[in-house]
Amino acid sequence: MSEAKIKDLRSDIDELNELLKQAKRKRAQDLLSLEIRKLETEWINLKEASAQSAQAGASPAPSTAAAQSKRYQIKLNGYGWDQSDKYIKVFVTLKNVQTVPKEQVYCKLTDKSMELHVENLENKDYLLVINKLLEPINVEESHWKQKTDMVVIFLAKSRPNIKWSHMTELEKKFEDQRNSKLKPAAPEMDKSDPQESIMSLMKNMYETGDDDMKRMISKAWYEGQHKKKSDTLDL
Repeated sequence: MSEAKIKDLRSDIDELNELLKQAKRKRAQDLLSLEIRKLETEWINLKEASAQSAQAGASPAPSTAAAQSKRYQIKLNGYGWDQSDKYIKVFVTLKNVQTVPKEQVYCKLTDKSMELHVENLENKDYLLVINKLLEPINVEESHWKQKTDMVVIFLAKSRPNIKWSHMTELEKKFEDQRNSKLKPAAPEMDKSDPQESIMSLMKNMYETGDDDMKRMISKAWYEGQHKKKSDTLDL
């Protein structure tokens, strides 16, 4: 509608200009000039309004593009590790990570923790966090490398030649608790109820275990109770 009106106004202005050229009397020339200026002002205002409307309609496009480029973060849990006399080596598998610029693959380290950040790998960000390392590390001497489908982090041991039994304090604590519960009972414990010891072990494992461990123990508990009821009914 506005575009059609703009064209009509332009045609009217052009026609009036032709009439102005043909006019002989001054009064007629003044009237025509006044009308031309009036129509030109209206024509300019309509042109500006049309341009602003077009710009407003186009402005959402950048936000749409921004929405398309928005990335989301994926938290990693799985990794492998090994050690030498000097380093703890952490292996993180990420397909096509070698295609990411080096500045987008980095670690944040403290003496007892590490975070691996991989930014914009196929429009996704990846994060691996390992807290409460078993032993302190030397941040200055630690580094990381990108390889094909893998990132390897070299955590320099603060105490070289000390062998780590576990990656984190929590893993060691869980292992120690499990082993202590599985040790042969002392003579005075022989009189205790073996079932009670097993229940205590399962309770401890449930409280300190991850979600998978808790699901496994809950399932075992349910099946055990179900079997116990079945045995009672059989009797």
